[in-house]
Amino acid sequence: MNVRLTFCFLFSLVVVGTAVPAQPNLSRFSFHRGLMGTQFNVIFYAPDSLVAQRANAAVSARMDYLNQIMSDYLDGSEINRLSATAGSGKWVLVTPELFDVLQKAKTIARLSNGRFDPTIGQLSLLWRRAVRRKEFPTSKERSSARRTVGYRHMELDSATYSVRLLKSGTRLDVGGIGQGYAIDEALRVLKRCGIHSALIDIGGDILAGDAPPNAPGWRVAIGSGQPGDADTTTVLLKNAAITTSGDTYRFLEYKGRRYSHIMNPRSGLGMRHFVRATVLALDGYHADALTKVFSIAGMVKSRHLVHRFPGNKLLILENKRGRLHKWQSAPFY
Repeated sequence: MNVRLTFCFLFSLVVVGTAVPAQPNLSRFSFHRGLMGTQFNVIFYAPDSLVAQRANAAVSARMDYLNQIMSDYLDGSEINRLSATAGSGKWVLVTPELFDVLQKAKTIARLSNGRFDPTIGQLSLLWRRAVRRKEFPTSKERSSARRTVGYRHMELDSATYSVRLLKSGTRLDVGGIGQGYAIDEALRVLKRCGIHSALIDIGGDILAGDAPPNAPGWRVAIGSGQPGDADTTTVLLKNAAITTSGDTYRFLEYKGRRYSHIMNPRSGLGMRHFVRATVLALDGYHADALTKVFSIAGMVKSRHLVHRFPGNKLLILENKRGRLHKWQSAPFY
């Protein structure tokens, strides 16, 4: 899933479980743990430590449940069991959560003309291995994997929460949307616990609820991602999500060429030039998935593509031939 890159908080983190007085009735609490291969941080305001501990436990349980459903790294996960039925012709009854995330993923795949695709699992496995081992996949391997990809061949039946994968060998991968979906669910859990002022961060996918007491919003700084570039933009975030995608730390160099860890579903290879997309959205899953869409589309195509996703704002930087270009669809503040 998404790797935290240049986001940083302009407020200090609090030791797990320690309360800091904010106003007479609310104190600030901060909890941290590992999740989905990255760091999961929850910061919120609650009336006392008992409420905070119970809320954090409920969020943590929900996250573990979703991980067992959506993670393609876990052999026994629900998504992997579904992938194993590909090409069988069978409709498979799935949990409402898996159906929901697959439905959201397919909608974004359709609107982005396949620049985002939840059926890219076989290509993802190849490219992950390539980046990890520094071994470039062969054209034969990529061709074989590409034949299993195609969101149109994933059928969804909303009446029965059933899924059918028509192509043999198709492997599902919701890594490009799963973290955003998870933080949406985390905020829902907190709200059910009576907590509304919160900020949730999983690997750089950030979602805010109401602003902190006596503050206009949660302060989040966005960097350009270019080495040595100190230029940042500060966003006051409330009831919105923000995510950045880029290749600053994870990439593969092969025969003098640099390939991003962000893979183009059409080629099965990582992108070959620097693109960093930041998306401000009303929910986490849009922010998460659309950073991939716009990174792959590039600046020119993204300027037209962004209108297919109303309510979402894009800041994109692209380095071509040594020149850094910047475009923003609308102000973030």
